Amino acid sequence: MASAHVRWVVSESRNARLSEQPTVSHHGLQRFLADLGPGLITGAADDDPSGISTYSVAGAAYGYATLWTALLSFPLMAAVQLMCARLGMVTGCGLASVIRTHYPRWILWFACALVIIANVFNIGADLGGMADAMQMVTGIRAYFWTPFFAALITGLLFWTSYRTMAQVFKWLTLVLFAYVITAFLARPDWTAVARATFIPHIECTKDYIAILVGILGTTISPYLFFWQAAQEVEEDREHGKMTVAQRRGSTNKELLIAKKDVITGMLFSNLVMYFLILTTAATLNLHGVKNIETAKQAAEALRPLAGKGAYWLFTLGIIGTGMLAVPVLGGSSAYAIAEGAEWRSASLNVKPQLARRFYAVLAIAILVGLALDFAGLNAVKMLFWSAVLNGLLAPPLVIMVVLLTSDRRVMGARVNSRGMQALGWICALIMSTAAIALLIFLY
Repeated sequence: MASAHVRWVVSESRNARLSEQPTVSHHGLQRFLADLGPGLITGAADDDPSGISTYSVAGAAYGYATLWTALLSFPLMAAVQLMCARLGMVTGCGLASVIRTHYPRWILWFACALVIIANVFNIGADLGGMADAMQMVTGIRAYFWTPFFAALITGLLFWTSYRTMAQVFKWLTLVLFAYVITAFLARPDWTAVARATFIPHIECTKDYIAILVGILGTTISPYLFFWQAAQEVEEDREHGKMTVAQRRGSTNKELLIAKKDVITGMLFSNLVMYFLILTTAATLNLHGVKNIETAKQAAEALRPLAGKGAYWLFTLGIIGTGMLAVPVLGGSSAYAIAEGAEWRSASLNVKPQLARRFYAVLAIAILVGLALDFAGLNAVKMLFWSAVLNGLLAPPLVIMVVLLTSDRRVMGARVNSRGMQALGWICALIMSTAAIALLIFLY
């Protein structure tokens, strides 16, 4: 998972360019990059340690058979995230604030409970995954690394800022592109790859359905809905729009830029997803490693590129994405509670002393996630099942997002188009069907 560093870097660089060259028109790649923001953040945030593990498990267990899910999930996740972006831009409020205004309180806290439960489990899984990766390269037990990372992240958030963390750790996430390179070095059967990409393969077994739910859950995650809308609000605040009245409403140009931003972010996310599955299929599955139990096994996928350094490359990717992901998971929980309870000064962009309750929720989420790591669960399995949990809890929130963004009382003339609405309902239907099928298999 990469994170909010993209918005800050893009926003700052854009403002600098505009102040230095106010009359210059930007074209091509420079103009394109200047328009990217929260959508790119959210897309990058999708590839957290849980996502890396889920895609690795899928590729190792079923080879190329799940590559088609990248084509399926892209339009669905893009549609839902664009709805969340438009909701934040048009209403000037985060998702929880809008739910609070238009629905009964029990629905608000039900929605918040869903995202918090999923997030806390995800935090625990990510911390465990980071610790397991460090144990692989240092030999020091993960038991000691888990609280170390929890304390490090919490301390950095309280005594520096998330912006500072992002500027330091964002570069470690670039190692995810190693999977793209490795996919070609592994010399996969490209005919089989093309067939698996465009022809869906479905098995009516518990394990396959669990992987399908996990893939959907880690690409279309509840916390991303709250995060996307909240970051659109933060974007407006950074431009001086401090009240809801000032933020409410968006121009056609702003919505068009948001659309380009979100689609780019989702495309980036799915590109990494696709090549993670492809790489593990062409390396691990091909050599009979079909059941990943340890970080070492997952890291082996990078051996064609990095050789003995595969473990370090894998570890750097896990740590980089984890250091950026855990604050976002905790932050989206804090945004949900703060918006629901109408707290002021609730933001990762302000000092902890000015938003004590907000940071308290964030810290508690990390501590509870840490507690889950001492339950003796396998780190890889915990990462995978956290994605499955996201897949099980996401459908009600997807339905809520579609209903809100299709309501003229909420969006005015900016309601969903028929195409967007259709994609939203298709997403809810597919995720609900997969979740129900898994529950049937489990029970």
